[in-house]
Amino acid sequence: MYEPIRTKSVHTMAEPVRGGHGPRRSRGQELDIRLAGHLTALLTVTDELRALTPSAELDDAARRLAARVERLRGGHAPLRAVPTVADGGPARVHALHQRAHMLAGQALVVAGSRGDAAGAALAEGRLRAHAAALGITDDD
Repeated sequence: MYEPIRTKSVHTMAEPVRGGHGPRRSRGQELDIRLAGHLTALLTVTDELRALTPSAELDDAARRLAARVERLRGGHAPLRAVPTVADGGPARVHALHQRAHMLAGQALVVAGSRGDAAGAALAEGRLRAHAAALGITDDD
């Protein structure tokens, strides 16, 4: 009735490691991947903000984020999309700052877990910059 599957499952094609449970990454490698992901997302939002509200500060932030992601990814530069500047009103800019603030916070948590002082400092700087843009103070 059904034709049998003739290819191996992707789950059985990977080389087994100790215990036969498939390939494993170290905790450090997993944190590197997660941190690179958060910083890449933050870079994407930063590029959107740069298209809507150009500034030297955002240009510098984008450069530093890209360099950090490249180091985390073993020399592979992050892919960068062309910003979509369809609606550049104040509400859009505010929403982008909120998203960037959230992403910077996530990156800060992962960098702290990883023990990455440079990544944590970069994420904290972006967190503060977006908080200031949103009018959030340390008292809030």
